[in-house]
Amino acid sequence: MKNTASLHRLRSLSTLILDQHLAKLQAAAAERRISLQRLQDLTPIPAKDLDDVTRAATLMRYERWADKRRRDINLVLAQQTATWMEARGKAQAAFGRADVLMRLAKSAKKP
Repeated sequence: MKNTASLHRLRSLSTLILDQHLAKLQAAAAERRISLQRLQDLTPIPAKDLDDVTRAATLMRYERWADKRRRDINLVLAQQTATWMEARGKAQAAFGRADVLMRLAKSAKKP
């Protein structure tokens, strides 16, 4: 009886830990999505009301500016991706522990 109660407490704790890791994973994924969207937002929209020379000059200036922004965003994105991958690994491990404890608790209930 004591082992079954301990097992249920462990299962409850593992579920709380899993929820915490899933929340961290979700937050890391959201930050990463924002950076990916920022990169996508840097895609130029061609101006139709400019002559060819002005359009080309404007596009060159914009691309120079956008390249600097992309470089900065990519540095942040690399860190965010590493954080996301680490959080994913921890969440997977927590899920495995919670799953095993759930199965053990179910089998402990059966006579």
